[in-house]
Amino acid sequence: MKNVSKYTRQFFEAPRTSMKWAEKSYIDKAPAWCSVDLRDGNQALITPMSLGEKMEFFRMLVDIGFKEIEIGFPAASETEYDFCRTLIEEKLIPDDVTIQVLTQSREHIIAKTFEALKGCKNAIVHLYNSTSAAQREQVFCKSRQEIIDIAVSGAELCKKYRENHEGNICFEYSPESFTGTEPDFALEICNAVLDVWKPSPEDKVIINLPVTVQLSMPHVYANQVEYMCENLKYRENVVVSLHPHNDRGCAVADTEMGLLAGADRVEGTLFGNGERTGNVDIITLAMNMYSQGVDPELDLSNIPEITELYTRVTGMNVNERQPYSGKLVFAAFSGSHQDAIAKGIKWRESHGSSQWNVPYLPVDPEDIGREYSADVIRINSQSGKGGIGYILETRFGYDLPKRMREELGYLVKSVSDHKHKELLPDEVYDIFRNSYVDITSPLNITEVHYVQRNGIEATVSLTYNGRHASATDTGNGRLDAVSNAIRSYTGLDFSINTYTEHALEEGSASKAVSYVEIISAGKSFWGTGIDNDIITSSIKALVSAVNNMISA
Repeated sequence: MKNVSKYTRQFFEAPRTSMKWAEKSYIDKAPAWCSVDLRDGNQALITPMSLGEKMEFFRMLVDIGFKEIEIGFPAASETEYDFCRTLIEEKLIPDDVTIQVLTQSREHIIAKTFEALKGCKNAIVHLYNSTSAAQREQVFCKSRQEIIDIAVSGAELCKKYRENHEGNICFEYSPESFTGTEPDFALEICNAVLDVWKPSPEDKVIINLPVTVQLSMPHVYANQVEYMCENLKYRENVVVSLHPHNDRGCAVADTEMGLLAGADRVEGTLFGNGERTGNVDIITLAMNMYSQGVDPELDLSNIPEITELYTRVTGMNVNERQPYSGKLVFAAFSGSHQDAIAKGIKWRESHGSSQWNVPYLPVDPEDIGREYSADVIRINSQSGKGGIGYILETRFGYDLPKRMREELGYLVKSVSDHKHKELLPDEVYDIFRNSYVDITSPLNITEVHYVQRNGIEATVSLTYNGRHASATDTGNGRLDAVSNAIRSYTGLDFSINTYTEHALEEGSASKAVSYVEIISAGKSFWGTGIDNDIITSSIKALVSAVNNMISA
């Protein structure tokens, strides 16, 4: 590509650390979660949420289980201020939930922030200022010491205003653009703020390390986090927090490695909404833990419901392939995938397994509000007999013989291919019924009488090519006798190769479904019959197979 020489690495590697995080293979406990949907996420919307929409979103976050929720920047606008006041005055904040508000290091903004929090029981005041080399040089034109003075001044003002506040106020500090800041300077400014706040076991402080712009590979960020964790003052009373954005598409990896490196807390948004390419997706992070048997301590058991509210109030979409949340993430169109999933589910049921290890499905879709028949097995021209059979069995109750599934599979794929579209379960069912079930033309049997004579004798009342007739023949069973009667009258040459049946519905109103395969001139033809009586259903299946043979 052109102009590659004008780009260079803008990050600063941390001094050598122990890299203990690299020895760990998984996250063994949930971090403290803080949703920033209502601030960082909201400011990134084309049309920010209204007061009512923010209220609805806040209630959803509480229901999901967030104990810390950043609600906005109260000094930034009237809507932000009113939202904060409404939550407090209408007592909408549960006692176990802490709201978080953002402020710059300027006295009138800090004063307005504490004014907005009047009457709040539990809150986090989040102070920030930019610290990166690029911001210092290009935006603020200030030295390192001048940037430290801004942070310390803000910390002192926050401490001053907290003295007159009745509720429980916790402090948080972010060196904005942390990933573009020299690690030694990030440590220096954070420690300077900590020296003002002097955290204690009863009054811990949050130090937030934001990936304001993603500049490096995730392991570089992990080393930066570990460096801070190993060198911050008052570490036992400091909650190290992560706030990754997604410019390089690595926000989830940054966060997971940052947690391995010693961080305690994560700020992010549902579905990853945020400035530019977005914030880290908390749902993906939480579900990654869940898929490895770690309780994320968030209730994501109905992701479709969460998605619906999110898209409605934000105007944003959730991509069909978004991990765990997208409509197609569990969908299997490939025939081999469908077959493996169907067999895996059956194996799990037959073995009574309590563990989830189904091929191609990292988690059980039902655990997050999805359905197998609607979300997992999807039918198009690439699908196979396993998936098509699975839909007919689980959705409609038909357990087709293996060879019949294969024949139906080719038929369904052909329809999908010619229509250039996915087929819904009802469409698959219609193809099955129209092609195999209770076909009565050109042959139809209206009545059968049996007599025990030299085996079973069957007298059949039938219609064939519009003519009514009666035929009698014997066989070693009722179906065989009817088959012989059909052959003797019509002159058709075929033999029954397969016969199976099962109950179609449970309970007193159950019906019987029968499947019959006949062979003629080396070719196979299938039919299906349904009736309250098992003998009648088998005859209907035979007639359907014969009619398919005649049509062919």
